[in-house]
Amino acid sequence: MEKRVYIINGSGGAGKDTVCEIAARQYRVWNISSITPIVRIAKAAGWDGVKTSASRRLLARLKEVFTEYNDLSFTYCMQQLAAFRQSDAEILFVHIREPQEIERFRQAAGKDCYTLLVRRPAQGAWGNHADDGVENYQYDAVLCNDGTLQQLEARVSSLLGHIGNQ
Repeated sequence: MEKRVYIINGSGGAGKDTVCEIAARQYRVWNISSITPIVRIAKAAGWDGVKTSASRRLLARLKEVFTEYNDLSFTYCMQQLAAFRQSDAEILFVHIREPQEIERFRQAAGKDCYTLLVRRPAQGAWGNHADDGVENYQYDAVLCNDGTLQQLEARVSSLLGHIGNQ
């Protein structure tokens, strides 16, 4: 299998991490998030790690500030992409929320980079632009997480078997 990069997105609780865990049963997976360096900063400032609407707004705002200041999240993702390309992993999942950042990373990553939205029906708004704007991008694939875990496993397996192998 050729190395593939999937930019994965979805509202909080949609099942993105579960999709990555399912993929890791069949492939050697590397799973990163553009918010990781921001989470480290928030924890150093006293955030307890609990994701609430308020803390999600905090993380979104911090990411905005650090993107303007030194492009921290993008730089982190590019470093991780370079390390992935040198590793024996087959799939890199990159969690990115903001449509403009999705497109920027996709362009930088080049071919074999695909976008995936995980959607779970009946989810409400989180009150921040990063979470609430996940639908504002034209994804290569949408994975609907609206059934059992077994159904999701079958959907993930089918999707990964098709996307990138066309």
